[in-house]
Amino acid sequence: MSAMYSLEPIRIGVVANEPMRLEGLTSIFENHAKPGETPLLPVVGTLEEHLENNSIEYVLIDWSSSSKKLGVLEGIRRKRPNLRMVVIGPDSNEQVMMDTIIAGARAYLDTGAGPRLVREALDVVISGSIWAPRKLLSKLIDRLLSGEDSSVTSPRPHLTAREEQVLQLLLLARSNREIAGELGIEERTVKAHVGKLMRKVGAENRIELSMRALHGSYKPAHPAVHLVEAVTV
Repeated sequence: MSAMYSLEPIRIGVVANEPMRLEGLTSIFENHAKPGETPLLPVVGTLEEHLENNSIEYVLIDWSSSSKKLGVLEGIRRKRPNLRMVVIGPDSNEQVMMDTIIAGARAYLDTGAGPRLVREALDVVISGSIWAPRKLLSKLIDRLLSGEDSSVTSPRPHLTAREEQVLQLLLLARSNREIAGELGIEERTVKAHVGKLMRKVGAENRIELSMRALHGSYKPAHPAVHLVEAVTV
């Protein structure tokens, strides 16, 4: 038998205030991982418990009945900057979604999201990307490109036009293969560009690279309108 069955499961902290919601969230982990995929293991607990447990790198938070939101996320980001949060909330308002991601979440879904969509969001976040409706990601990029965030104090590194395109597609949660196909280049070339971007921006991985851009410590300079239009049609 191959090593595919010896993969260590990824532990996902699960937080919900209502027992029925908690049961529903844990049920999305019941399907076995496909061959070659790392299985996901739900770990039920409070948000405080997961924050203190360094073995938990991902947290699925259901805030369907809670008023706690942005302030808590910002506090979590300060305490555990590498903790990757998928938030389920009662609001489908785009501004709420955008504010939640900027505050530190890697994904935001409303309470009507089904198990398949929640699992998809988790997979995208684990792969190192941001999950959100494409229209919202487009608006996030527009916000970054417009220079609205005045918190940027560090000098921006010089990026080539191609590196700008790759970074913008990373913010749209595209995989290396998808980026290669959209830009008409080889996947290994995309990997090389991502490596250069991480070195220039001072990020250790794709997640940090994306989050530095989203949180204003780096902003792409030149909008690529055709990329934005491609995800809003």
